[in-house]
Amino acid sequence: MWIPLIFCAFLLFTNCSPKLDPVEAPIDNPEAFTQTGTQVIPEKWWTVFEDEKLNILIDSALNQNLNLAATWEQVMEAQAIRRSEASFLWPQVEANLQTGISRPQPDFAGGENTQLGLSASYELDLWGRLKSSKQAANFRLEASFFDYQTTAMTLSAEIATTWFQYLTALEQLKLANKQIETNEDIMKLIRVRFSGGTIRGADILRQQQLLEATQNQKIVYKTNVKLLENQLSVLLGKPPQNNLEIQPKGLPELPQIPETGLPLDLVRRRPDVQQAYNLVLAADRDMASAIASKYPRLTLTAGTQLRSNDFNNLFEEWAYTLGANIVAPLIYGGRLKAEVDRTEAVKNQMLYQYGQTVLIAFREVEDALIQEQMQREQIAILEKRLNLAQKTNRQLRIEFVNGLSEYLDVLLALDQEQQLRRDVLSAKQELINIRISLYRALAGAFETERENELEE
Repeated sequence: MWIPLIFCAFLLFTNCSPKLDPVEAPIDNPEAFTQTGTQVIPEKWWTVFEDEKLNILIDSALNQNLNLAATWEQVMEAQAIRRSEASFLWPQVEANLQTGISRPQPDFAGGENTQLGLSASYELDLWGRLKSSKQAANFRLEASFFDYQTTAMTLSAEIATTWFQYLTALEQLKLANKQIETNEDIMKLIRVRFSGGTIRGADILRQQQLLEATQNQKIVYKTNVKLLENQLSVLLGKPPQNNLEIQPKGLPELPQIPETGLPLDLVRRRPDVQQAYNLVLAADRDMASAIASKYPRLTLTAGTQLRSNDFNNLFEEWAYTLGANIVAPLIYGGRLKAEVDRTEAVKNQMLYQYGQTVLIAFREVEDALIQEQMQREQIAILEKRLNLAQKTNRQLRIEFVNGLSEYLDVLLALDQEQQLRRDVLSAKQELINIRISLYRALAGAFETERENELEE
């Protein structure tokens, strides 16, 4: 008679576990971003640069980068944990076999003793404790997967940044070589003027200092080129001493600012925000499981056993048992209540961290928009200064040839012009870095080849 009662209790209490409530970030409703464009960011955002070599580098890194591969193994670990938690919702079945031979003793006949048994147990998930644990593991799997996508996004941005830094270093190296040639030509000219007595020896020394400073700049840029090649190699999962066989091209022209969209759209597509969101849901299910642990547990057991002193007669005698076990927590010294309080605190902690992640996502977009605007203004000013420096340098050279100005003025103007050329290159490369940051802040996740390994 008790079996129908158990079944009724199962139907009554199975859906009594705490429900999963909607999760909202604890922040004010966000307004629209301060700037926006019209171009939609493609899933593989780096393709907007129209650099085929960059596309190849990122595709290769997504398959070979070791840090990304390690992050994927964390996803596989979370997937295995989910399978483990789901197994508790199914009956646990065990088989056992025991056999032995006793040698005859003076008062004991001895002989064979063989036992074969099969047992099963099943906990009725009356309060949803097991279901909540499975849901928590599933949300952690989702969070781990979004962490992998975040790592992939970070890797693609790092590859792009390093690639354009590399191209800039090559351009700086070319510029340094041209400036060295210019300074050497001027050195030859003033040596001739010195022999004619129209220039001082100090002017030759000043020009030599400028030449040596430019040589030093060349060494800096050559070092940067090699270091950036090594960095690219490691990002690609290759030894830095191996040759990458890179065929570089010039810096790209940036397209217009992309469409920023609505802030809430950003929350839904950014993988790091989705990771934080799923950790909140996992913590909520942990709390539900802790609450359900305060209530009684009902476990059904069944078993059968074959036993004989002769293996040949093993299947002639058998017995079975059916049972039910109810465990109700009574006095645990407040341990179960403390566990509920702990899981609730963890949930609130995850909720606040989720809100902080959302705020940081908004800030990254706004920072990149402001930085790009200011950087473009700075580049415009640098280009104006460079234009003025070029004109000043040409005018001072004419005056110097006609004996109307000192060579020191020519030297200072030349040094300023060369430094401004280097500054303009660095500023343009920084503008590309800012645009990469904007794409990274706005873009959503993209698929890699590993997604096929995930179970449904």
